[in-house]
Amino acid sequence: MTYPSDMRDKRWDLIKDHFDTGKYGKRLKYTKRELTNAVFYVIKTGCQWRFLPKEYPPWKTVYSFYMRAKSSGIWEKMMNDLVEKSRLKMGRNATPSYSLIDSQSVKTTDKAINRGIDGGKKIKGRKRHIVTDMQVHLLHVKVHAANIHDTVAGCSVFEEAIKKYPTLKGVCADAGYRKTMEEFVEKVLKKTIEISARISAGWAILAKRWIVERTFAWRGHFRRLSKDYEIAIKSAENNVMIAHSMLLLRRFS
Repeated sequence: MTYPSDMRDKRWDLIKDHFDTGKYGKRLKYTKRELTNAVFYVIKTGCQWRFLPKEYPPWKTVYSFYMRAKSSGIWEKMMNDLVEKSRLKMGRNATPSYSLIDSQSVKTTDKAINRGIDGGKKIKGRKRHIVTDMQVHLLHVKVHAANIHDTVAGCSVFEEAIKKYPTLKGVCADAGYRKTMEEFVEKVLKKTIEISARISAGWAILAKRWIVERTFAWRGHFRRLSKDYEIAIKSAENNVMIAHSMLLLRRFS
């Protein structure tokens, strides 16, 4: 281990099988563990790829590895596998039956595609739309322009979550998901939706809602996610999944 973000043996053993496949070349100069550690360092510290410390493989090699894994869906498969293992460790079923949904508006750089203005929060950028279970496991993430209202975007986000987890029977959302999403979930998806209404004019903790809010708070521990620095939507989504995987790995060691 060189940096705190580097994986211990036990953590690497949990995910190494995901990197046994894929076209990474026949004569590897660097191990998959070294390359994965370098990706974790970028997500944790927020540094640019070309500013990777010399202890890691060359940044072009690391970036190529990251992009190939993204194209192959490895980062998402890794997170889904860790979510299942974490749920089983907690004595839960492998797949959830209930979920929560929410979004977070974040600023982007001027090079980002698919961005807009969230008039309510006065933020020009994108939204990170997530679905979690009751144990703060990330089930699905979708990044889109910030000008798309939650009740509209939430329909497709929750529908995609159900495709990944058919065992989901319902979802909890805040008042921003009323009407359009309520009708879609109940009439089209044939699932239940619970809207958490505000209980007071001031600040107050809403039952269940604090779970998904804490999930967003934990993302703040990763500087790469302090702002959406990615040009492509897919990279922004994968970075959230990698960060969540890093959090889950800490539960096993």
